[in-house]
Amino acid sequence: MQTIRYGGDYNPEQWPEEVWHEDVRLMREAGVNLVSLGIFNWGIIEPAPGEYDWTGLDKVIGLLHDGGIGVDLGTPTSAPPSWLRRAHPEIRLVDSEGRAMASGSRHGVCPSHPVYTDACESIVEQLAARYGEHPAVQMWHLHNEYGWANVQCYCDESAAHFRRWLAAKYGDVDTLNEAWGTAFWGLTYREFDQVEAPAIAPPGVNPALQLDWMRFSNDAHLANYRLQRHVIARHSPAPATTNFMVPNCKDMDYFRWAEHVDVVSNNHYLIAEREEHEIELAMSADLTRAVAGGPWMVMEHSTSAVNWQPRNIAKTPGEMRRNSLAHVARGADGLMFFQWRASRAGSEKFHSAMLPHGGTDTQVWRDVVQLGNDLEKLSTVVGSEVHAEVAVLWDWESWWALELEWRPSVELEYRERVEAYYGSLWKQHVTVDFAHPESDLGRYKAVIAPSSYLLTASAAKNLRGYVEDGGHLLVSYFSGVVDEHDTVHPGAHASVLRETLGLWVEEYHPLHEGARLALTSGASGRIWSEHVRLDGAEAVAAFGEGPDAGRPAVTRHRVGSGTAWYAATALDDATGLRELLAQVLDGAGVQRPQGLPDGLEAVRRGPLSFLINHTGQDQHVPDLRGTDALTGADYADGVPVPAGAVVVLAHAGS
Repeated sequence: MQTIRYGGDYNPEQWPEEVWHEDVRLMREAGVNLVSLGIFNWGIIEPAPGEYDWTGLDKVIGLLHDGGIGVDLGTPTSAPPSWLRRAHPEIRLVDSEGRAMASGSRHGVCPSHPVYTDACESIVEQLAARYGEHPAVQMWHLHNEYGWANVQCYCDESAAHFRRWLAAKYGDVDTLNEAWGTAFWGLTYREFDQVEAPAIAPPGVNPALQLDWMRFSNDAHLANYRLQRHVIARHSPAPATTNFMVPNCKDMDYFRWAEHVDVVSNNHYLIAEREEHEIELAMSADLTRAVAGGPWMVMEHSTSAVNWQPRNIAKTPGEMRRNSLAHVARGADGLMFFQWRASRAGSEKFHSAMLPHGGTDTQVWRDVVQLGNDLEKLSTVVGSEVHAEVAVLWDWESWWALELEWRPSVELEYRERVEAYYGSLWKQHVTVDFAHPESDLGRYKAVIAPSSYLLTASAAKNLRGYVEDGGHLLVSYFSGVVDEHDTVHPGAHASVLRETLGLWVEEYHPLHEGARLALTSGASGRIWSEHVRLDGAEAVAAFGEGPDAGRPAVTRHRVGSGTAWYAATALDDATGLRELLAQVLDGAGVQRPQGLPDGLEAVRRGPLSFLINHTGQDQHVPDLRGTDALTGADYADGVPVPAGAVVVLAHAGS
């Protein structure tokens, strides 16, 4: 890509043909250069089994191509036609209580059923053969939001597929029994055919079984994607993507998906009522960049309100622009919306669009046109990297395992701790990468592990090597507890990190709801405390009260040429987390911008610095100079950033 891709989902089948010509004209006015097309039109292009009608799609692709607008051509497999579901009711999605889902929505099918996968292969073959060499097709959009509503299917076909998956993974049933610890409660299997899908059952379903079921369900969707990708590759040189939902889809392990997509793309929607939702947006962008290993693209976000939240609050003036440019600042080379023209019918008719119900005499439309103009001026950023000296560890499997039933506290939530640490770093103007615990961490001055309950032996070895080589590691409580089968590592709690952290944990002490404990440092903790036993580490702060009064709450351990820190409670930003992170960052030599006001986001990407003012007050950033890439204004001594505005500084220097 030489320019930032800009556009959105286009659903011309919802409109008469005369509207299509108007759409192309308005797309050109807005600076649109790419649209996602055909994502939900299976029943239109194949109205009956083996009968195809390409008339409408041919015309639309031709119009877009003549207008200089590229096509991200969808495979419509997330919405199978009614005739397929009617002829084959066995493909319907079955929930954990054994109920087959009715039609009337999308995604209501079993991803593993061969009738469905064969039908997917057939329609993709037809699409790819017809349009694979069409010059308008610049990208392929496979399926839509894998795992959105049918992440797990409990039908007989899925269960049989699961047993075959287990046999391939473990080889023999004795190995499975050992891995799953089935001697507990006498749950031993004598053959793979005895394994059932973990549907509704009395409490206490084997957590190792549940973990493997989650892995299998992820792989079932990935197999469907790879089947379609293989078909496309036979007919078309264009790259393929599918829209991820980072980080809001808990059930898909996107690190495993990334190697199979040519372009990582992501859907992101603000939770409108959430305070400081700009921080969650930044986290999503940074995590997507980590999954991609570099630049990526937004496949869907919104110009204003969505339709599916309890209160679908419209974006404030300037907010859409801030959202969009924040994604670009953090690695996005494409900005797409759902959708181009607001729908008059269906379940998403109250979802905002690039062209709203009110047409072109609206603020949303004017903002869309202005954003298109902005993006044309930012082409120098395309393909460039975002530099970060700090990594936050992220592992979908640890998220899965931590939040299974019967953990020591219902307040052990994966995203709660990750977002607490990420938010504190954001407020300290630290740009971060996310990284898997087993990835190469050597380029980072500091690594933060907010929630590593599941930590493999190889990951623990990787973290130790990182610290020994001079890295600075901060680990939060209840980490390094179990292996990949949710089996407690041998020995005391946190034994797999004992040599790295210089401690072990004798006992966990979940706190009562709302309880807070004072630390000797003046900070306070909540949710959790631990009976920490030092084994080489030093106590930086102790619990001042509670079940572990007088025992270490924050520790530091020098290992090789690096340092490992541990926090045995949930520190909040206002009650100690910010100070602890500052100590770690200072010790690691992490540079942070100085003098920046709160609420001003500052990110450097390639040749540009993005200054995004999320506050209602005008701000001034001292000691910066350069030219505003959007307005051409020159700044020789500091940069003014008006309330709610964005300044993109070219050739910035400090």
